Amino acid sequence: MKKNWNIILISLPLLFGGMLGAQPATQFIKVMVAPDHADWNYKIGEPVTFKVTVLKDGNPLKDIQIKYEVGPEKMEPLKKDSIVLPNGSFSVPTVTSKNPGFLQCIVTVKMDGKEYRGLAAAGFEPASIKPTVENPSDFIQFWDKAKTELAKIPLDAKMTLLPDRCTENVNVYLVNIQNYRIGARLYGILCVPKKEGKYPALLRVPGAGIRPYTGDIASAEKGIITLEIGIHGIPVNLDPSVYNNLGAGALNGYWYFNLDNKDRYYYKRVYLGCVRANDFLTSLPQFDGTNLAVTGGSQGGALSIITAALDLRVHYLGAFFPALSDVTGYLHGRAGGWPHLFNKDNITFNNSKEKIETCGYYDVVNFARQVKASGMYSWGFNDETCPPTSMYAAYNVITAPKTLYLALETGHWTFPEQNEKMNNWLVERLKAR
Repeated sequence: MKKNWNIILISLPLLFGGMLGAQPATQFIKVMVAPDHADWNYKIGEPVTFKVTVLKDGNPLKDIQIKYEVGPEKMEPLKKDSIVLPNGSFSVPTVTSKNPGFLQCIVTVKMDGKEYRGLAAAGFEPASIKPTVENPSDFIQFWDKAKTELAKIPLDAKMTLLPDRCTENVNVYLVNIQNYRIGARLYGILCVPKKEGKYPALLRVPGAGIRPYTGDIASAEKGIITLEIGIHGIPVNLDPSVYNNLGAGALNGYWYFNLDNKDRYYYKRVYLGCVRANDFLTSLPQFDGTNLAVTGGSQGGALSIITAALDLRVHYLGAFFPALSDVTGYLHGRAGGWPHLFNKDNITFNNSKEKIETCGYYDVVNFARQVKASGMYSWGFNDETCPPTSMYAAYNVITAPKTLYLALETGHWTFPEQNEKMNNWLVERLKAR
C-alpha cells in the first residue's frame, strides 16, 4: 500500500477555464433587490431596508405594481404586501432579526402575462450560526468501521477503451470497479494522457441527479488523469433516455431511500464510493504517487467535504455551495439544506426518530467537524437550493484553515470571477507543493 499521498481537492473545470454553474440568462424585465448595507451583513437587532428597482431597457419602470414578502429563508414571511411604484423604485419597510441567520426579500412583478422575480438576503452575524443536526457519539466509529469493510473488498477494476472518444493525446475508458458491498459497482469515465510518464489525478464527484458523463478530456490533454464518476451504480455512457426514465421512475427521490436505517441509507454506498474512486486512481501506474484532486458543487460540494473528512490523505479542498448541510434546520424553525427533508412538503413523511437519527450520520456538518484539509469555499446569499444558513452551519464548525469567497447575489450558480478566484487559490497551492 502506498503511503504519504498528497491529495488535493480542486475544481478542474475552474482550473482550466470551465464553468461550474452557468449564470442565469438575463431577463427582459429586471427586478433588482438589495439590502442597504454594501456587504449585506448586519448585527443582530440592526434594521435592514431592502431597496427594490424594476428596470426595462436599463430604465426604471414607472407605475408598475410589485408584490413583496420578507422573512427567514424558506420559512413563512414576516410581512408581505403589494404596492405600485410611481418611479420604478421602492424601499421595503425595515425589518430585523433577533437570531443569527438570514432574512430574505422576494419581489415579483407581472407584465404582459409573464411573472418576473428578484430576491436578496441580508445576513445577521452568519459566522455565529450554529448547527441543529445531532452529532452522534459513535459517528467516527461508524465510518471507520465502514471504511474497514470497504478496504477488505477488492477493487476488481475493469477498464474498457472507448476508441470513438479517444484523442491523439488521450485514452478514454469506461471504468467499472467494485464498490462497497459485493455486487455494487462504481462507474466512471477515465481519461489518461497517452504520453509515457507520471501524472497528477483528478476525481470529479457529481451534483444531484441521474445523467450520463463524457469525462474530462480537456484536462487530460493538459497532463491530468481524470475520473468522472456517477453515484448510482449504473454505467455512465448509456443513452440519455435511460437516465431520464430512471430519474422519473426507479431513482426518483433517491435521497429518501432507506432514510430510516443508517446502515442502509442510499448515501452510505455513495460516500464510500468516493473513497473507493480515490483508491482506484492511486492504483494507476501513470499516477505520480503524490497529487490527487477531487471536486464538485452542490451535492458534489457535499461529497468533496465528505471525501476530505473520510480520507485523511486529502490536503486541500475547494467546494461550491455544499448540499446535505444541517438538514434538520426546519425542525428548529429555520431553513435546512438540500434535499429539504423536513420542510413543509416533506416533514409529515420524514419526521420520525429513525430518520432524524440517520441524518446525523450523513449530514455534511458532522463531516465538516472532522476536516483537516485547508480549504476554500464559495457561495452566495441568494441560494434557494442550498440556503446559506445551512452552509454556514457546516462552514462554522470547520477548524482547519479555511477561506470563504462570497459572491453575494449569486443563487445556485457561479460567476466567472468566483471560478477564477478558486482557480488561483488552488493553483498557488499546487505550485507550492
